[in-house]
Amino acid sequence: MSALFGRRLRRGATTTAVAAAAIAALSASQAPGAIPTDPGGAQSAADANPPAGSTATGNSPYYTELPPLTTPDGPSTSIDLPAAIGTGPAEAGIPATVLAAYKQAEQALAESKPGCNLPWQLLAAIGKVESGQARGGRVDANGTTTSPILGPVLNGIGFANISDTDNGAYDGDSTHDRAVGPMQFIPSTWATWGQDANGDGRKDPNNIYDAALAAAEYLCHADRDLSVDADLRQAILSYNRSQEYLSTVLTWFEYYNKGTHEVPDGTGVLPVGTGPADPGPSPSPTPPPSPEAPKPPKPSDPATPGGDSGNPSTPGGGSTTPPPSTEPTTPPTTPAPKPVVERIEKTDTGTLTAVAGSQFTERTSVRAVDAAGEPVADVPVRFEIVGDTDARFVSGKSALTLSTGEDGTATAPPVEAGEQTGEFAIRASVDVKGVADVEYTASVTARQADGLTRTGDEELTAESGTAFEDRISVEATYKGEAASGVAATATMITAAGGSAPRADGPYFKDAAGNPLRELTDLETDADGVLLLPKIYADDTTGTFLLRIETEGGATLTVELKVTAPPAETP
Repeated sequence: MSALFGRRLRRGATTTAVAAAAIAALSASQAPGAIPTDPGGAQSAADANPPAGSTATGNSPYYTELPPLTTPDGPSTSIDLPAAIGTGPAEAGIPATVLAAYKQAEQALAESKPGCNLPWQLLAAIGKVESGQARGGRVDANGTTTSPILGPVLNGIGFANISDTDNGAYDGDSTHDRAVGPMQFIPSTWATWGQDANGDGRKDPNNIYDAALAAAEYLCHADRDLSVDADLRQAILSYNRSQEYLSTVLTWFEYYNKGTHEVPDGTGVLPVGTGPADPGPSPSPTPPPSPEAPKPPKPSDPATPGGDSGNPSTPGGGSTTPPPSTEPTTPPTTPAPKPVVERIEKTDTGTLTAVAGSQFTERTSVRAVDAAGEPVADVPVRFEIVGDTDARFVSGKSALTLSTGEDGTATAPPVEAGEQTGEFAIRASVDVKGVADVEYTASVTARQADGLTRTGDEELTAESGTAFEDRISVEATYKGEAASGVAATATMITAAGGSAPRADGPYFKDAAGNPLRELTDLETDADGVLLLPKIYADDTTGTFLLRIETEGGATLTVELKVTAPPAETP
């Protein structure tokens, strides 16, 4: 396998020039949909400065074969009306389920992120380069590959060195990571971007529906608009930071933009040569095999210095001379298997309650343990806020994945309560068969005030039949701080301690000018201040009481005096 794989990588070094020539030819032809060339050529800003951070594939190797020079134009290869099976160049045929997954992902992003302008042909181009369209469409009725698609072990021998992040759950390797599935996600990236697009309750990187939607979300993040050339190039480079990779994907993207047709699952064109999409062993937490023999790196791209020296598919990846043999002089030892998670359990988290707009003081935490009750470290735990709520983790997300520590514990970040009151749940889960989820119940109560004071001390007096000159303003506080957005009521009561509004005396007015002696839809402003509407006096004289009450039980009683008008002098 090493020899075959090495041949594929060496062949890839020559296809960079072919890819560039193909793109240039397409651009020069002025054909519809031709890829625009950058003024700066291969070293334009968009190309020379790929996005920072990790890539979807961990810069794993990929298939470098290019499409035929004759593009699939023709009436039978419309991208809107799939042609009869087998019509047109074989490379233009995309297996039915794989094609459906790409189009479903495009539709989902058109609804959730319309500004991204994601075309399904981009997913098809990446899927072709990463796995040969799931190895010619070898998927079952649900879209899951009939055997796992695994990239090489990323152990630093000829490729990048990425230590295990998933306990072997996805790639069957508990020592190092491997790219997984038809879109070749490394496990750590899948933990963040994984999707359940086919509604089976699982986020499976080996399922083409799940993987296509995850790739779509990944390409569209950072507010990219893929109809803009610079954003399109950045998105592709974020998948694999290689100029050759960018050229190869763009060439297939242009090819599929010219037309495709649907073929039955399992009958698509298989990728040429041995590559990352070779079927591998079923994922399991068992110890990985002994390290593979070193593989010669691919020659670097002299036009793009500074690439990832640990990855032969990245430009600038080191010398063109294969490294000297590093065969171990003694047989490698097989690491002891990691403990298997038996269950996750709650820790001693207190009551999860917060006032709307505030932060929960308690944080959710779970512990992963094995069959003997011992803690299991490095287990990815997904925390998700579920239910009818606008509460979010402090990062602004409703779901995230964290790994357990040496004590087997993973603790979610604090949760910010939104304005929506009521109960919701925080669910913790691990992607281990048979391990039940854990849920915490959380509740958000309405904003409250525990103090209420007038902002002025003037006596409130009016003659009967007139209006009070001064409006009443009060300030609400909660634990000494201004309480904004607190619901309040104002009622003209019959006596201290009473609750029913009186039938005479001072009153407010409704929109039609009719008397109102109780207001129920009041709310303090951003500074915790409540300014009441103007108050009017009827013909009843005397001293009256206005009670103001807030959510949380803060109350204030204000005296209103109505006097008779002065007697007329003869």
